[in-house]
Amino acid sequence: MWWDGLMGDLMSVDDDALGAALRVAFRAAVEQGLVGPDRPVAGLLDVAGIEATVADLRAAFDTPGVTVTHTLAVKAASLVPVLRLLTTHGVGAEVASPGELALARAAGVPADRIVLDSPAKTVDELREALALGIAVNADNPQELARIDALVVGSASTGSPLGLRINPQIGGGTIGAMSTATDHSKFGIALRDPGAEDWVLRAYLDRPWLTRLHVHTGSQGMPLELMAAGVRAVHDLAERINAAVGRPQVTTIDIGGGLPVNFDSDDVRPGFRRYADLLRSAVPGLFSGRYAIVTEFGRSLLAKRGAILARVEYVKSAGGRRIAVTHAGAQVATRTVFAPDAWPLRVLALDAYGRPKGGERVVQDVAGPCCFAGDLVARGRMLPGLEAGDHVALLDTGAYYFSNHFAYNSLLRPAIYGFARAGGAVRFGLVRAAQTREELLAESGAAYADGLTSLRPGSAA
Repeated sequence: MWWDGLMGDLMSVDDDALGAALRVAFRAAVEQGLVGPDRPVAGLLDVAGIEATVADLRAAFDTPGVTVTHTLAVKAASLVPVLRLLTTHGVGAEVASPGELALARAAGVPADRIVLDSPAKTVDELREALALGIAVNADNPQELARIDALVVGSASTGSPLGLRINPQIGGGTIGAMSTATDHSKFGIALRDPGAEDWVLRAYLDRPWLTRLHVHTGSQGMPLELMAAGVRAVHDLAERINAAVGRPQVTTIDIGGGLPVNFDSDDVRPGFRRYADLLRSAVPGLFSGRYAIVTEFGRSLLAKRGAILARVEYVKSAGGRRIAVTHAGAQVATRTVFAPDAWPLRVLALDAYGRPKGGERVVQDVAGPCCFAGDLVARGRMLPGLEAGDHVALLDTGAYYFSNHFAYNSLLRPAIYGFARAGGAVRFGLVRAAQTREELLAESGAAYADGLTSLRPGSAA
């Protein structure tokens, strides 16, 4: 038994419980020098695993007579090779910034599979989206007025357009991830006085508004609450279409947000369970009257990736063993700062990348950042780690590669995809490790005199 427990609890997990592909990849990454003394941390993504998850998603929502467009929330994996892989399987991109749109376009995602959902779109961003013909969900009345000005004089636009609705149905266990609360910054607050009447009038006045969008939240959200949000928007679509006397709203974007369990390899709750719940709670969604758009992120990728890091030192403080590794807040920001909301399983590996045996002892797993709270695991029961060993942070295929925290100017690690061919593991570079030269350029080295040149008496 070599797998650590969750949140300090001892769990008995057989070796076979860990996905065979990742288990083999850890060892291969060390053997092939992807992680070592001079490359102490790297990210790994299981290509076949990602493809299998996409197949599960498509199968779960597949319904005769219903058009379903699946997109990836790009914030979950802002990596062009990941987007390119997904687009070969028909998965589009949900973007929330000009940068994310640029990534989607660089990956070759077709315009008709891109959705723009940012809550702070500028006029230039809206103009670009409309010129490209990508779908736009307006977040508020002021944004809709901007779109009015851009489409004035045209009876229609090439971009599918709609409104984002906040059904105000409540939050989950993580407040920061709950987007359908009374005071959420996202969307039209549907239960506010006069809001629904305004929405109805907006669609009556604009025949080119053909979509509704909802996203109740992500991690920590119960499925029943997510389904309630979709039901609220479906019912709103029915009322809009009744008011205008025709099927004007033809597409419902149900967002993403399916939570991921971080306590085992089991996939819970899974796409099938969520889709079946929607079929029961919102049967009209699958009636064929509406096309469906999804925007999943974490649930598509989390369990298909891991962070592999070298143990640099092992020490003791107050009787507690501490393994100091190269994976901390810079790659696991949410886990370090909010460990109760974002716990991670930590796998103990030996110097060759193999699961480590031996007596299990209580220990902390620390990162390289210079603050005391830089811990990815606290008081875990793990085989005793030693300098030169490795740890793997599991379930980190989503967000952990996108949200690098530049604390201490630590360089961003390389990320590799991997695939098995027979008994061999092949790796492909997804993102190269950041160089010191790139760090200097990013940190203003070319403008080193930008402040001193402003002193009185300095040359202009």
